[in-house]
Amino acid sequence: MSFHRLPLSLLLLLLLLLLALLPPSYSQVCQRFCGDIPLRYPFGGGPGCGDPRFTKYVSCNQRQLIFTTHTGSYVVTNIDYPNAIIYILDPTMSTCLCAQPSKGFSLDWDAPFSFDDSSVFALLDCSLDSSPIYKGAVGGNTSNVPQCANSGTALCSSLYTCQPISQLDVPISTCCVYVPVDLGPAFEMDLEKLQCKAYTAVYSFEGDPEAWKYGVALKYKFNVKNDYPQYCGNCEKSNGACAYTGIYNSFVCNCPSGVNTTTDCYFQASWNHGSMSKACKKISSIPFPQRIVVTPWGERDG
Repeated sequence: MSFHRLPLSLLLLLLLLLLALLPPSYSQVCQRFCGDIPLRYPFGGGPGCGDPRFTKYVSCNQRQLIFTTHTGSYVVTNIDYPNAIIYILDPTMSTCLCAQPSKGFSLDWDAPFSFDDSSVFALLDCSLDSSPIYKGAVGGNTSNVPQCANSGTALCSSLYTCQPISQLDVPISTCCVYVPVDLGPAFEMDLEKLQCKAYTAVYSFEGDPEAWKYGVALKYKFNVKNDYPQYCGNCEKSNGACAYTGIYNSFVCNCPSGVNTTTDCYFQASWNHGSMSKACKKISSIPFPQRIVVTPWGERDG
């Protein structure tokens, strides 16, 4: 058969069929959930998914979402996507149910996170004599060190109604509250340097301290203007997951089948729901030249 004699329309249909039969560019399928927590941009749960700036800080490990900094790994308890807040829990911090020593908590200075206004840190069992968190403690030079908040007295009083904290057997004056949280340009809370033995973090503290929401609330930003990328929104609307690939971390839309596209996953839905079958029907409906069969009785159509 000579291809140059075929009609152009038939050649185009054959080409479409050939392209459809070629193996598509597949990759891993980005997770939509990690445990019970839904994963949406900028989080992806693993390399190649979500926003590359967030990948090294938030990952899914055995169905548990983990937040990592240079000081340790912390469990993500919830993500508030409308308000762009992630909530984490430090296993070494004290709560109303448990008092324990801790080294503190820190953020990486270049991480796309900052403390939400709802976050409150209470430092516990701090030295009254030389701790730099108290005014005038180190030669009177405390201009670069956050001071105890006057509004923290009520919070400290409530904490001391918790049996584990009351059993520390230290005066309530050794409790110091950071509000709003400001750890300086290094984003570092070194309890050993501050001469405090423990801390707790809460982001909701109304009523019974046993029912407070313990943990750290962190704001995250998509970019400088904090605008949700439109291309990513279109991808998620088509049931895709925002991802990235290549040495330049270029955006791709990861579809449920594992196919990566540069736009969205709508094409895949239309292709699977009839486009392919229509193309086949068109090819099958094209009249092919009839076959001539020669018999002893003469020629007849095949």
